[in-house]
Amino acid sequence: MPQDAVADGDSGPREADGTQRTEPSILNAVPHYLPLAIFPLIVLAAYYGGWWLLPPLLFIAVSGPLDRALGLDGRNMDPAATPERRLLWHNLPLWSWAFLWPPTLVFGLWQILVTDQFAIWEGVLLGLILTMEAQAVFIVGHELVHRRSTWERRLGEFLLSSASYPQYATEHVYIHHANVGTPHDVGSAPKGQSFWRYFPREVASNLTNSWKVAGERLARRRLPVWHYSNPFWRYGMAVAFWYAVVFWMGGIWAVLVFAFLGLCCVFSMKISNYFQHYGLRRVRLPNGRWEKVLPRHSWSADWKFSNWMFFNMQRHADHHAVASRHYPLLQVWGPDESPELPGTYADMMNIVLRPKRWFAKMDPLVDQWRAHFYPEIDDWSAYDSPISAARPEAFEAIVEIFGAAPRLARWIERNSQVLDSLQDREFTDLDLPKGFGPDQEYEAIARRGLARLYWTHEMGVQEMKERIAELPTVDAKESAEIVRNWSNDKAFQIGMHVVRGNLSPAEAKTALSNLAEASISTVLDAGVADFTERAGPLGAGGVGGIFLGDLASREAFPGVAIEMLFVHEGGRSGENGRLVRRFRKALTELARESLLFSPIPPGSKSLPALPLSELAGHCGIPASGGVPLLTRARCAFACGEADIGRRFDEARRAVLAENGVDESLIARLREPARDPVTTGVAAYARMRGGLDDVERAARFLQFTTAGVGLDDPAPTAAAVLDAAGAGPLAQAAALWRDLQGIMRLIGEEGFDAAAAGPKVRSLVANACGHEDFAALEAAVTETASRAAARIDTLHSRA
Repeated sequence: MPQDAVADGDSGPREADGTQRTEPSILNAVPHYLPLAIFPLIVLAAYYGGWWLLPPLLFIAVSGPLDRALGLDGRNMDPAATPERRLLWHNLPLWSWAFLWPPTLVFGLWQILVTDQFAIWEGVLLGLILTMEAQAVFIVGHELVHRRSTWERRLGEFLLSSASYPQYATEHVYIHHANVGTPHDVGSAPKGQSFWRYFPREVASNLTNSWKVAGERLARRRLPVWHYSNPFWRYGMAVAFWYAVVFWMGGIWAVLVFAFLGLCCVFSMKISNYFQHYGLRRVRLPNGRWEKVLPRHSWSADWKFSNWMFFNMQRHADHHAVASRHYPLLQVWGPDESPELPGTYADMMNIVLRPKRWFAKMDPLVDQWRAHFYPEIDDWSAYDSPISAARPEAFEAIVEIFGAAPRLARWIERNSQVLDSLQDREFTDLDLPKGFGPDQEYEAIARRGLARLYWTHEMGVQEMKERIAELPTVDAKESAEIVRNWSNDKAFQIGMHVVRGNLSPAEAKTALSNLAEASISTVLDAGVADFTERAGPLGAGGVGGIFLGDLASREAFPGVAIEMLFVHEGGRSGENGRLVRRFRKALTELARESLLFSPIPPGSKSLPALPLSELAGHCGIPASGGVPLLTRARCAFACGEADIGRRFDEARRAVLAENGVDESLIARLREPARDPVTTGVAAYARMRGGLDDVERAARFLQFTTAGVGLDDPAPTAAAVLDAAGAGPLAQAAALWRDLQGIMRLIGEEGFDAAAAGPKVRSLVANACGHEDFAALEAAVTETASRAAARIDTLHSRA
């Protein structure tokens, strides 16, 4: 608010910031009578046509040039010292416009539709003039619906109905003003949203939300929604009046044109509404409430001629700060208190419809606004994301996710329904609310204990399969879709427990592995059921689904690949091949748009199938120098003969025994996994001594150390290394797997946590047991160096 008034001769008190203090008077009110000049011009144009159509067009078009010519206004009345009774001379032009517009509109429509005295071009031009002036309905009607007196509010509603938009009276007062600058308000466009995306959502939500609010207000009075006091009765009758008049004058085609012209007026109004709040957000406070509406949350302007013509509409910041303030009392604020539009309203309307120009002009100003008013906030992505507008009730969780887990943030933007899973009792009963215990440490321990017990012990594979079996499905394709949605919800819950510190990456690895196995085996069971229903019972023999790699060793993470091999024996001619093709199709559907699995690439090489007798030829010594597939391979699914899994395990042992005596394979396993890359947290897998090297070292020991990894068909690297007496390498393997779990949760493969925000770095460090990211970086460097040295020593002794 301007302060520190100083004297300035005869011009009245002038503030230190240059604004001038004025008093209500006839002289000061005279400029606001200018809008009334349009009425005689419209009447003459409607009566005579021809060249008389030009004056109203010119009058409507002069605001932009005259704004530039006359400059800024800079005058303020003192609201505290100016009672409303002293504003009579300022209210008269407002009331006069409101009473003059309905008969003027009716007269203009009569001249166009009934008298038949105009040429087509004259009728079109007069209709354009009426439409352009009708845009002021939203200026005058907006001012009136904020008034305290009932007759003024009803008059404002009647004016708005002439543009087919009376529900604005409810939506604007009870929704827009209450929620402005938050995701709850569709009318406050977030940064990056174009007007073309904004407009349809805004119009649709205005109608639905205003009806909802009207019903809620009646419900609080214990009245039914159809009670006569519902304002929509008034709105409907007012709109019906205008459409009845138009239909009586011109028939159904006139009604359609009138509706279209009303939409044009709404379109113009929404343009100004769009740029009045574009990119400006109220901040969520630690107590969960939104900060108070301040002048900083609206764009303003103060051009003199537009203030006269549009009843100070440009002073939008003060209007939101004090919504009941009459237009003469609206204040102009300095740039340190309210952002200023970079031009006149006419300038803004010229660029709003061209998104590239709009973003280039306004986004830097939004960034400056954020830096000026909220320097402590360095990440606005949650405020700008469309998911916040789509799911405002989940805003706290959205902010948490955007701050700590970019991958989950991108996921909820594409699949907002997973946010509903955070309201399931399965999640809320584990993620206990703050304040239930004596201190934060006690609360954290309780949450971790509950989550760990549930996800690593109670929710095993069989329990998950029983839960999935309760979901109704009709065929394998639908089963894959339903299981995918269910597993997405569970994977998201597990991820959120990690984000909140309730589960460690190792515990999440166990939970996700169980989830993966339950999901895949359920989908394959559905495939078998479909197949047998169409082709009859399976013949003699069986098919086994073999997990390979990380799925086999129960080291799943978000985005894990479905590495599987199908082996079969016996069966009727072609039966096993048809069944496996059905499996591939179902698993491809399961992995599509999945948070848990990465997509399955198309092609015959994905999910291969082969007779059990050909296992040695297909999965023997790899020609590429990689690790043999069967070092981590277990049968997770079987159909047909039950002992297909046992026979596979026997064949697997035989193949690995042959691998163990192959000197060329052992020599290749001594070599580094790949060329070393720059060290750092993001390079945990590829660096010298990183995950890939440690995995190869473990498989080397699996072949060269007697008794290691024989009983477990898919031993983890840590288990092999620990059994072989390489404890430090086992610890390195555990760290790399923890890093893999948390890094793939928060980002895609190759995600650079060091370049991410502070919350991301803190989450990664804490998940790996370190106080801060610097300590984690030091631990990664030291662990990789020691692991590389020990691997070299291990190879030299072998």
